[in-house]
Amino acid sequence: MKIITIFLSFTFLVSCYSSSANDQQGKIKAPFDEWYFTFSTPKALPAQVTLVKLIDVNGYGKVFRTIDQPQGQSVGTWSQHAGKGTSPFNKASSPPQVIQFCWDSIIDKKVYETTLVFSSETKNKMLTTEPNNYSPGDNYYFQYMVIGLAPKGKVRVWLKNNGRPNLEQKGTEITTVSGNNLNMCKGETNFPNGYEYSEGMKKFIKGKAYPYGQW
Repeated sequence: MKIITIFLSFTFLVSCYSSSANDQQGKIKAPFDEWYFTFSTPKALPAQVTLVKLIDVNGYGKVFRTIDQPQGQSVGTWSQHAGKGTSPFNKASSPPQVIQFCWDSIIDKKVYETTLVFSSETKNKMLTTEPNNYSPGDNYYFQYMVIGLAPKGKVRVWLKNNGRPNLEQKGTEITTVSGNNLNMCKGETNFPNGYEYSEGMKKFIKGKAYPYGQW
């Protein structure tokens, strides 16, 4: 985890100072202008994301502090169509290589730090197109990523799939830590004074066994 964090920091520094002439050499061009990542949570088991750092396949780094927050209605297990499409804030131009983010699990009452290292499977899928099922004659771009955040720090990643069930990115290396193992996310929280359950959360989890489903 420390090695990944150092790598992220180094890459952000390099991306800030590299020359534009060098940046264009061998650059991977996506078939879309932007792709979007959104977060999803189970119904009444909320989380909040506080910081995101992303490195794309061309080595560019981007930091997100204004983030489109998680939403979701999955009950018991993830819906095959969890997540949404576009986001006003969570977007980039080239497919991701690494995403690292901090999030408050309100239901778990703790901060998590998650690192996603993507395989070539994700990059290759995001660089392909196919006919759009809902608009004949148009192309469908695999430009909508969904990151699921569930109790016990469980994280999963999918690509939206042209109206079909989401494509889980099983080749993604997912690492989640908390407590004394936090690095980038030490002190990153929206709840410095502690977590409280809403009445809706209390009603939903009443009589259920933690972690309230299979995630």
